[in-house]
Amino acid sequence: MQNEHITKFARKLRKELTPEERKLWYLLRGRRFYNNKFRRQFVIDKYIADFCCYKNRLIIEIDGGQHNESKNIFNDKKRQEDLEKLGYRILRVWNDEINENLEGVAEIILERLRS
Repeated sequence: MQNEHITKFARKLRKELTPEERKLWYLLRGRRFYNNKFRRQFVIDKYIADFCCYKNRLIIEIDGGQHNESKNIFNDKKRQEDLEKLGYRILRVWNDEINENLEGVAEIILERLRS
């Protein structure tokens, strides 16, 4: 039942992208990014990853200011530990980085895909 709820919520999130998610998705979608397949709002266990390259086990999380709050810092750390135990690597990107330096973000993503 919980998995069904998460899947429905992920579908909802796919329809309601933030401006930063929309910018990054334009870069990543349809194998545009060095022929790597990315999925957005991808369900992994009990979590929803903003973007995931399943083949390379790379998750990209876009963070806004709320991720600086102590409660969210703790939750993000736990989430990252759980996902790493499942074999994923996490790249956290701030909204500001996407808005101010999308090219630099792309370089970091490519570097992580190659490592």
